[in-house]
Amino acid sequence: MSDSVCYAYAQAFLHTVASGADTVVLGHDLRPSSPAISAACAQAVRDAGKRVLFVGALPTPAIAYYASVHSAPAIVVTGSHIPFDRNGIKFYRADGEISKQDEQAMLDAEVELPEVIPTPVLSVADDEPAQAYVQRYLDVFGAQALAGLRIAVYEHSSVARDILGTILEALGASVLPLGRTNEFMPIDTEAVRAEDIERAARWAVEHTFDAIVSTDGDADRPLIGDEQGRWLRGDIVGILCSQYLAADYVVTPVSSNTAVERCGSFKDVVRTRIGSPYVIAGMEQAAAAHGKEAVVAGYEANGGFLLGSDIARKGAVLKALPTRDAVLPIVAVLGLARERGCRVSEVTRALPPRFTASDRIQDVATELSRDLIKRLEQDVARAALVLAPQSGALAHVDTTDGLRATFASGDIVHLRPSGNAPELRCYAEAATQQDAEALCRACLERVAEIARTAQA
Repeated sequence: MSDSVCYAYAQAFLHTVASGADTVVLGHDLRPSSPAISAACAQAVRDAGKRVLFVGALPTPAIAYYASVHSAPAIVVTGSHIPFDRNGIKFYRADGEISKQDEQAMLDAEVELPEVIPTPVLSVADDEPAQAYVQRYLDVFGAQALAGLRIAVYEHSSVARDILGTILEALGASVLPLGRTNEFMPIDTEAVRAEDIERAARWAVEHTFDAIVSTDGDADRPLIGDEQGRWLRGDIVGILCSQYLAADYVVTPVSSNTAVERCGSFKDVVRTRIGSPYVIAGMEQAAAAHGKEAVVAGYEANGGFLLGSDIARKGAVLKALPTRDAVLPIVAVLGLARERGCRVSEVTRALPPRFTASDRIQDVATELSRDLIKRLEQDVARAALVLAPQSGALAHVDTTDGLRATFASGDIVHLRPSGNAPELRCYAEAATQQDAEALCRACLERVAEIARTAQA
């Protein structure tokens, strides 16, 4: 992530995707390297003859929302949930996330680099985007939406650690801040760390709260826990949020819990490859097929929720935000518990009993992961032995994204390389949480042994 690399990608974006814009919104997360990368991107914007609207450290969805409302492209410097010593840049068109076609156009672009890239001092951040993000939820849900609730906010190094508390308080909740740190922590909402599971349970004993909430580093993925400090799975959060918003059509990756089909709440469920660009493409197709009156939503197994339609609610309109958001699912789960008159721990009881678990092996080369999966695809008998030898006959294999195997017992095990880190991920689904965790753990142990042998 040198100055020249960051400058070049920003220039490629400005030449191929955002060439008609005169202003670019720029913000970042709280990683130590993010301000310097932002400075290189700011210089690229200025050298392209465009104005920089710097918003500072702000959640990715807040930046994307503000940019979309003002029909401006955006650049967000963040590595999301990956380790602190890595980083990344997210690019947004005026109408939302860039597509895979946009990515390829940027990769194919030729840009000219100056001999020396200045590193300008970033201007004072504009606070209007933060205010607009708070108002987005207050206008629609109202100042009493969460009145009487005591919500713990696990702040850690999330860029949303201040604004999330502000939003919850604006909606009437009492907020208990916990766990703030100045050292960046890579919170992965799909593979919650053991220490964060233990920490939330301990806080539930030490404090009294109705729920505990948090986000990943750039706040586009939520962590939502109940009054006992038990974290909800992200794909279950997606179902609950879709129900709360009365979605007609739901788009979600192939790795998500099958309770979304089994619950019967939606007219149709569309499955995609893993990654928000694929979910967004699916939402666009669903909206085109079913018209403006249909409510289209999407979510990922990490809990990030995407809203593909404007929703009228209590005299206000919740504008579509087709990029991952952490705040909307947090508000929705808390609101759903209030509507049903139950605790957060009870809000999932109406769903079919399907449970998921996920984890990953780190520091595995992507090429090695792909080669392993390809070999398993070509040898179904071996795949069954590697993935879940105790789950019965192999009933179905899905290669939409990686290798997802469904067994006669109903167990599901899914392997795929991570899209943004040298990791091999495993997703498992079963009739009980214990079985899902055991499936995931045992599969990764077998795969890790195969990987060690291959690397040796």
